[in-house]
Amino acid sequence: MPVTVSHVEIRNVLTRTTGFLTQVSSHSLQPYRGCTFGNSLCGVGCYVQHLGHLLQGRKWGSFLEVRQNAAESYLENYDRERRWARKHRGEFSIFCSSATDPFVPQEKTEQVTARLLAAMRDHPPDLLILQTHSHTVARELSQLVKLSENCRVRVHVSIESDRDRLPGLPPPASSVEKRLDACRQLRQAGIPTLV
Repeated sequence: MPVTVSHVEIRNVLTRTTGFLTQVSSHSLQPYRGCTFGNSLCGVGCYVQHLGHLLQGRKWGSFLEVRQNAAESYLENYDRERRWARKHRGEFSIFCSSATDPFVPQEKTEQVTARLLAAMRDHPPDLLILQTHSHTVARELSQLVKLSENCRVRVHVSIESDRDRLPGLPPPASSVEKRLDACRQLRQAGIPTLV
């Protein structure tokens, strides 16, 4: 399926959490809207494909909006959102990402997540939870180590199966072996990592 990639600017990349995410973090952060992993194994069961307000009539896996000013938006909204979070939730914690993957293939050239992590080094949250289906999170290992000097960082790596091929289903976004290797690299560098 062809993927339409567009570039957008946003006002606030930090969304105050509601529903089940309030037990996890004060904010969610989506570097992208849509997910080009939507056509891989994780996309088959992804709950986001059922959120019509995010899809806006588009098929899950067919589009990606690059939030090109995400790092700038983070910095512009940092003080206000941190004050709000500490007052109302006790700490400024970010779940990245609940409705996309921060390491879609386009991240290699777009660098939205990389720029966000760089912005967080000098303006850190109290806690950053980074959720991905991709081994390419390990590319940001040095940034995550630096960030962990100023805040708590935890990486969640989803692995849908212990097999790379399942009958009748598309391949995963990243091989099981590569994801487990990325987890080893993160843990060896002192980054708490969950599978």
